[in-house]
Amino acid sequence: MNTSTDRRIAVIGLGSMGGAMAATLHKAGWQVTGFDPSESARTAAAEAGIAVTASVEELAGTPYAVLSLPAASVVEATVPQLLAAPGTIAVIDTTTSEPATSKQLAALAEARGAAFVDAPVSGGRDGAATGTLSAFVGATDAALAAAEPVLLALTGGKYNHIGGPGSGNVVKLLNNVLAAANLVSVGEALGVAKAYGIDPAKAAASISEASGGSKVSANMYPNWVLSGTHDSGFSLGLMARDAALAVDVAAQIGENPSLLAAVAGQWQEALAALGPRADFTEIARTVAPAITPAGAPDSKNGTTAVA
Repeated sequence: MNTSTDRRIAVIGLGSMGGAMAATLHKAGWQVTGFDPSESARTAAAEAGIAVTASVEELAGTPYAVLSLPAASVVEATVPQLLAAPGTIAVIDTTTSEPATSKQLAALAEARGAAFVDAPVSGGRDGAATGTLSAFVGATDAALAAAEPVLLALTGGKYNHIGGPGSGNVVKLLNNVLAAANLVSVGEALGVAKAYGIDPAKAAASISEASGGSKVSANMYPNWVLSGTHDSGFSLGLMARDAALAVDVAAQIGENPSLLAAVAGQWQEALAALGPRADFTEIARTVAPAITPAGAPDSKNGTTAVA
């Protein structure tokens, strides 16, 4: 498999995460060209100094590519276009995708002398903008070696090689469904505290210093829920998708995680009430509306119920 010091890289998907990763790579000295079907996303990237193109086909054969896409189906359609011309060394897919898709594309890339790694990331916009993401990597050893220069630029070395192709997707989905469960359980617990007349912020701070604490109680609820800002940059629609997909992946191998399945159902209910574009922290509005400034939604448009 090829290795190279060529610093040309394509970033496919210039949304909140992809745009920030493109900017990080640009600042790190990579020669970045970005693509997104959205003209406004391309314009925003161009204003940040990123070269852009309106055609994926123009990026075929670029030595490196980073994908930040909304679904496995889009990844599946995009990778063959990137591999249509010789020259690709490694495709790094940061999408929260499906294991079977990653296995298929890893085989396709290897057959064409390139590498494909599934490397879904965690750390949000801030991590993407500062090159401090963490990544769950599924790849052969050779593919990982080919992709490592890009992974280092995006994570500062904070990535875990989980196993072969698709394994990064599996663990990232499990991570997300656990976060989804914690968002529900912490919200319900703080709702109980509020009903007892206890300040939810004080309850969250106390719990966060004890055995029940987590990033959700220490950061997400104080910063995004109790404040009412709900501006994490990650949508409720994507988290609901990830929770459902985690349960589906489990079912494919005969596992039935009943608690996680129940949590996935709660996210589907929140999706129906708030819509896919709501911030994922707005799940609190359906599980513990008393602690959120916006209160409970009263329609599928996510408007606030008036007492």
